[in-house]
Amino acid sequence: MTPLHAAPPPLSASAAVSSSAPPALLAKAYHPKAAALCSLTVTAATPSRKAFLACPDHSPAAGRSLTPARGAPASSPSIDRWLWCGSQVSRLFRIDELRLTDAEKSRIYHFYIPVFLWCEDQVADHRSKYNDGDEIPPLVIGVSAPQGSGKTTLVFALDYLFRVSGRNSATLSIDDFYLTAAEQGKLRETHAGNALLEFRGNAGSHDLQFSIDTLESLIKLTKEGTKMKLPRYDKSAFGGRGDRADPSTWPEVEGPTEVVLFEGWMLGFKPLPNEVVTAVDPQLEVVNKNLEAYYDAWDRFIESWIVIKIKEPNCVFQWRLQAEVAMRADGKAGMSDEEVMDFVSRYLPAYHAYLPTLYKEGPNGAKKDHLLVIDIDEERTPISGS
Repeated sequence: MTPLHAAPPPLSASAAVSSSAPPALLAKAYHPKAAALCSLTVTAATPSRKAFLACPDHSPAAGRSLTPARGAPASSPSIDRWLWCGSQVSRLFRIDELRLTDAEKSRIYHFYIPVFLWCEDQVADHRSKYNDGDEIPPLVIGVSAPQGSGKTTLVFALDYLFRVSGRNSATLSIDDFYLTAAEQGKLRETHAGNALLEFRGNAGSHDLQFSIDTLESLIKLTKEGTKMKLPRYDKSAFGGRGDRADPSTWPEVEGPTEVVLFEGWMLGFKPLPNEVVTAVDPQLEVVNKNLEAYYDAWDRFIESWIVIKIKEPNCVFQWRLQAEVAMRADGKAGMSDEEVMDFVSRYLPAYHAYLPTLYKEGPNGAKKDHLLVIDIDEERTPISGS
């Protein structure tokens, strides 16, 4: 797998690094421009050979650029590049870059920036396959991550960093392709009694032809002056049942587009033998059948993959509950604990059925040099990358 760039984490945050990292390969370093940061190169590899490799030494003369590690690109990004990215992300989230908490430092410098630099490498590799003067289609990067794991915020940060770096990007979610409210009602009637298809979410509740039409149009956005609107879904419509947003509210993207960030909780899921899924939940049988059409609708467009890996799907319940509690504390309408449990319970069977295969085999068609897997813990903190 391709390298995950060096991250300068806080001096006090070494515990945020995977405890499986070989101690001999860890080193602390100081840079005059980053008094609170420790430069650390993380080289993504297979889980059996994760490597955390040292960067600049302690002298003030060192550190103008990160020392290339074994297996790392010859031109690792400079510390100035790291700090610039950190400054941009801090500005995006309106936090003081000079007063970051350890958690904020870890999330920005261990997560957002390394992933962004990996994405930049993927875009460069994609574009290198074309000749000067060619109309180059955008690279579609798929981000597969469970609900509540922070994928939407990650994509928000990546999109912003691409834009301030001068690259035209676009974002899509699988949520944008949900059936309309009327179509969802018909699906509910057709599969009356199947709780997994009563509301939006599982395979079968998306307009796949709409997905194909949108993605095909987007990858053709290669010329100056070409434009298209990106669909959006309004989850608040019809009392929370949701509906496709009015096209007049859809954001417009203008070509040439260089990268498309496509995120979703079930991206990369693939159908399994019926006996496997029905052992998890008999209601998954029809969902599993529906899933057969999803590779052609979504996954075949994706050239590079980011998979956010969790240990236990039940984390999703806790993450969703935290979000709802925070909303209620702010005086906003939020689901009760019981409603959260009911909501999440409609997704858990798919997580239990399909995540093990996704984590073991990767998405269909994913190539090892274009796949980044990031393990996160219950606090959504990245603990390893491969």
